[in-house]
Amino acid sequence: MVDPTLAEMGKNLNEAMKMLEDNQRKAEEENEKKYARKDIPGPLQGSGQDMVSILQLVQNLMHGEEEEETSQAYRLQNVGEQGHMALLGHSLAAYISVLDRERLRKLTTRILSDTTLWLCRLFRYENGSAYYHEDDREGLLKICRLVIHTRYEDYTVEGFNVLYTKQPIIYISSAARTGLGQALCNQLGLPLSCMCRVPCNTMFGSQHQMDVALLDRLIKDDLESGKLPLLLVANAGTPGAGHTDKLGRLKELCEQYNMWLHVEGVNLATLALGYVSSSVLAATKCDSVTLTLGSWLGLPAVPAVTLYRHEDPSLSLAAGLTSSQPVEKLRALPLWLSLQYLGHDGIVERIKHASQLSQRLLENLKNLDFIKTSVEDELSSPVVVFKFFREYSNRDQTSQAAQASTIQHPIISNDRHIYDTFNQWLGEQLAQLVPASGVDVVELEDEGTCVRFSPLMTSAVLGTEIQDVDQLVDCLKMKIPVLTSTLQLREEFEQEVRRTVGLLYIEDLSWPGLGVVRYNYHSDGKDDDKQEKELEKINTEILKKLNELESDLTFSLGPEFGGQKNCVYIGMVTEDLDVSELVETIAATGKEIEENTRLLENMTEVVRKGIQEAQLQLQKANEERLLEEGLLRQIPVVGSVLNWFSPFQASPKGRTFNLTAGSLESTESTYVSKAQGTGTTPPPTPTSSLAKQRLPGQKIFKRSLRSSDAFSETSSVSHCDDLEKMDQRPPVPSPGHEQGPLETAKTEEQKEGAQATQTDTEDIRSDKPPHDCTKVEEQESQR
Repeated sequence: MVDPTLAEMGKNLNEAMKMLEDNQRKAEEENEKKYARKDIPGPLQGSGQDMVSILQLVQNLMHGEEEEETSQAYRLQNVGEQGHMALLGHSLAAYISVLDRERLRKLTTRILSDTTLWLCRLFRYENGSAYYHEDDREGLLKICRLVIHTRYEDYTVEGFNVLYTKQPIIYISSAARTGLGQALCNQLGLPLSCMCRVPCNTMFGSQHQMDVALLDRLIKDDLESGKLPLLLVANAGTPGAGHTDKLGRLKELCEQYNMWLHVEGVNLATLALGYVSSSVLAATKCDSVTLTLGSWLGLPAVPAVTLYRHEDPSLSLAAGLTSSQPVEKLRALPLWLSLQYLGHDGIVERIKHASQLSQRLLENLKNLDFIKTSVEDELSSPVVVFKFFREYSNRDQTSQAAQASTIQHPIISNDRHIYDTFNQWLGEQLAQLVPASGVDVVELEDEGTCVRFSPLMTSAVLGTEIQDVDQLVDCLKMKIPVLTSTLQLREEFEQEVRRTVGLLYIEDLSWPGLGVVRYNYHSDGKDDDKQEKELEKINTEILKKLNELESDLTFSLGPEFGGQKNCVYIGMVTEDLDVSELVETIAATGKEIEENTRLLENMTEVVRKGIQEAQLQLQKANEERLLEEGLLRQIPVVGSVLNWFSPFQASPKGRTFNLTAGSLESTESTYVSKAQGTGTTPPPTPTSSLAKQRLPGQKIFKRSLRSSDAFSETSSVSHCDDLEKMDQRPPVPSPGHEQGPLETAKTEEQKEGAQATQTDTEDIRSDKPPHDCTKVEEQESQR
């Protein structure tokens, strides 16, 4: 029979989880939430609250307004039934801790023994002990203390004096987790000189594996210096690329110098599978390993486990690997419940599913162009790292060799920065389009910025399936042409901008797009601050007008932090982009805005002077009117009687301001003709870009289908000249149609009118005789 308290605990936990996982809220709750500041700490209520109100407060804090305002969707962990079992374990641990000491000892011993036995058999680690810890680095810290107690017999009595006489050395790989060595030294109270970083291979083998020959030389040098090689931390799956060190060779080296070998990494999860690579299988012979089962199996709030082999229980107790307190042994309770719920087959199936996902992605990446993968074993690689890289087939062999050397060695160059920027953008786009895939961006020392897919760390949490991997590949196929086109057109865009007067090309290697351009505005006689403000105003207006155009391009002010000021950033483009038209449009738009700005400044000054002049003229006209009317008409009573007997006829006088001519004129002609004059014809408004004929449905900045196979090598100015020549060519009359005298007269009148209104155009056309028109006239005369 089930204990009623345990049944009630499970029921309350299920109700609490349902309430916390329910993201749908009622309208009344949302209205209350708008006015109640739940996130501000307040006083403790004296009457207390019920469980429902407290859980509602927790739900509001979990799904607050801040996460709703963000653009990126917040994705909660996929907590299934096995997750509920892990959470139930924490509640049971609090309940079991109130039992009497004898029952608690028996129960914790059984839980600890079962969990340790299951994990040792599951991951092929025979005759091992287990230490359960919350921080995944805590297990390695306890192992270091165990090795110090083992190698320094008087450490318990003498303390740091023993370490001073013979300095301990801990070796870690340069591909290890960032900050691992410093954290160990800080917790152990050792100087940083006790930590030795071993470089990875540079010539033979994987560039993410520890250099065994170099490690051997380092150990010999430390022994000759009177130091004590203590411990070696190896990787079965590096944090970045997921490569495994040569554990078999490292184990032999540690036995030779009496060192402790500790292994950690994501590839240790494959020890539970039927087929295990020999490099990972060698981890079962190591002295200790750390397992992070929470991320591998999708279990929330379960501890990490460090399995180790040691024969002296007293030293393990002194190092903190074992405890005499039964309450501390209850850390294994959530894992104990979850492992029983999943079973052996369920655990193996989850790890196998993650391995199949990585293999599925790796097979698809092999068929994609411009994608380079970095995996240790193509047959069984739990981590897939890939990057976009385009080889320039048009370049000579020397350039290709130089480019290849740039990729293989960490040389800082423009191409390296550009590829890092593009791969950063690619990883962010893939993570946004397929969030269930769990891809992220990783920085590697040799390869640079890459995209990493590690389903062992994410698939159980996010619920990644095969269709998610297929969707990831489809999105990658869509992004590769965009990356290729943008990379190819960057150089052409730079050349066009540098050839265009008024534009300044800004080189920003951290911008994933076509490039950065600035309209170069120079104003004489103005200080730098005012000129900077005008420059910002012009470029901001250019950006606004470009975004109003119906194009597929994205224009922005650049990144929020670290970008150039007063610039127009152009995003990713496709292969049918007309770069020359884009650059001309930007230049013409900037020139138009600049001319309008100057016109507005001049008009403001002219209007101000015109108003002052009009006030003076009106004041003078008022004085003249007083002299004409005489003094008697200004007296109130006498002036009214005099105006009644002898009215004074005075024409109204005023002033009108001509904005076009910038002159002040009299209004007498307006009152005489009863109509306001138009004045001088205003100048034409400058156009933003040259006119260009487009096909139906063709957007701006797009080349026509006839020229889509090759990139534009001429500017759109010559293209517009060709269009003007086509417009100047008169139509050829159809057969059987005779031109009458009236039509001929109309044609001659139109030609004379065109000659009178467009003299500049005729001067340009006079260089070339109109042969087509001559032929048409000869045909008419013969008829």
